[in-house]
Amino acid sequence: MLYIERIKALREDSDKNQTQIAKAIHVAQTTYSDYEKGKVRIPVDCLIELAKLYDVDMNYITGVSNKKRSFPTE
Repeated sequence: MLYIERIKALREDSDKNQTQIAKAIHVAQTTYSDYEKGKVRIPVDCLIELAKLYDVDMNYITGVSNKKRSFPTE
């Protein structure tokens, strides 16, 4: 699964809209929409914020792994 599909699926699974997620990671809704559409690459700091928000590790959120593990706390 591509990371753009993964972030959309995570958002939908959490019953949040794009505006709520954009606000949580401190970007405009239109910017977040572009992330989900793959029009703009997601900066690493935003990927980290998304991983923290959904409590998943970076390997899962980027599609490297299909195992959903918690975001590391250390």
